[in-house]
Amino acid sequence: MEVKNVSVCGMEESLVGSSYPMLSTDLDEDQFNEEVCNVYDNEEGGISRYSKGLKLAQTKIGSGHSQWLCGVIVQFDLTFSLKAWPELQRYHFIDFVSSQSTMHKLKVMDIQSNCNEFVNAGIISILKSFQEEYAKNPTEENFFKLIYNIPSGFQLTARMTTNYQQLKTIYAQRKNHRLKPDWGEFCKWIETLPNSELITNINN
Repeated sequence: MEVKNVSVCGMEESLVGSSYPMLSTDLDEDQFNEEVCNVYDNEEGGISRYSKGLKLAQTKIGSGHSQWLCGVIVQFDLTFSLKAWPELQRYHFIDFVSSQSTMHKLKVMDIQSNCNEFVNAGIISILKSFQEEYAKNPTEENFFKLIYNIPSGFQLTARMTTNYQQLKTIYAQRKNHRLKPDWGEFCKWIETLPNSELITNINN
């Protein structure tokens, strides 16, 4: 498991938006920009907007009170095993921007480096032999022998986009998941995100 090329945006703007249910009038552009610049400061000696947002974020999943977290957008490159990818796809608000394709490139991929440390060396050797066989004789049958023998520990990289609200659900459901080489490490990465206590309820 690897995460890289991470981008997070919309934190301050969404914190301002979290106050909208209690507004009696809308904010004009200047007021909005001023609020964005001051989300971590106390409001006239009171509770800061960030503290209020944190309290909302720490409410129970599904209550709706942490909805503002949907506005904190996260994009990243994720390398996951073929075993873990279908489990990630069950989440509705994490999207593939683009991903590596075994259909297009397995014939030239480095089998060894794409397999995690749990894939048996014999299986890697067999897959390499199928790859070589297809390169010499690219028939449909040889392609199927290659594509259908990829091990679950084969890893692919995809560009993903999601938000803090979805990561909050993923973290709660997966932090103690048995598939620790994928999910355990992914949840450790979540803990490194800016203001990750909004997701994890862990005060850093």
